[in-house]
This record gives sequence, structure tokens and C-alpha cells, in this order.
Amino acid sequence: MRIDTLQPAEGSRVPAKRLGRGIGSGLGKTSGKGHKGQWARSGGGVRPGFEGGQMPMHRRVPKRGFHNKWATHYTVINLSQLAEVPAGTVVDFEYVAENGLAKQVKGSAGLKVLGTGDVKVALTVKAAKFSETAKSAIEKAGGTCEIIG
Repeated sequence: MRIDTLQPAEGSRVPAKRLGRGIGSGLGKTSGKGHKGQWARSGGGVRPGFEGGQMPMHRRVPKRGFHNKWATHYTVINLSQLAEVPAGTVVDFEYVAENGLAKQVKGSAGLKVLGTGDVKVALTVKAAKFSETAKSAIEKAGGTCEIIG
């Protein structure tokens, strides 16, 4: 392969429409713009979302919700996800990320453990937050909960 032989893939490049080149081209005279009006003018047309002066959709529909830019987002796992973890394991954020226990770990402020499910073995769980049910279930199984933060 040489640089002087490179060319685009077949069909990837479409030649530009040649407007106003005679009646036989099919795009002569008005060049596909019809007769007069806003759309026939140079720079004519309306901005995206314009509805002819009617109150536009983005102003008719009420605004809802609130996005708190200071909110803390934790990686959340349940006790049911810790059921298959071997006894004596130290479960922390790195362990959860490496073993794929949580659905999403990107951009997280730490680990939060919730109490859905059961833990049968003693684990050392290091997390930023625990729910009351999760903490009691881990301690009942003989494990320990360490709050790191």
C-alpha cells in the first residue's frame, strides 16, 4: 500500500449537488427552492424549535425536577451480592470494582452497603456508609463493618 494509491471507500463520498446548471439537470432555475417565500431567500428559514410564532414546546411544557450538583453519589451494593464471597474476605471499594459486584463504579464517592439479602459467612466490609439492616446482618454473621471516608 502506498500513500498515493489511497482513496475513500466506494460510496462513502457523495458529490455535491450542482444547482442552477440548466433545466436539463432538474435543479435549474429556482435550484430546488420553489418560488419565493422565506425558504427561497438567502439565509432564509427559521431556527430549530420555531413553531411559527406559537408558544414553542420547550416553553409550553412545565419544568420539573432538580439536579443537586453537590450530591454525593455512592457505589451501592446489597448483601445479596456478598453472598458468594468467601469467608474472611476484606470487601472494600477495590474488591467490588475488581470482581464486578456493582453495576457501576465510575465517578463514585465510595461504597454504600444496603441490607437486601443475607450474609452467611464472616466478612470484613469497609465502606463509606452502611444501612442499619446491612450492619446488623454482617455483625450477626460474625463479620465486621468499618466506616472509611
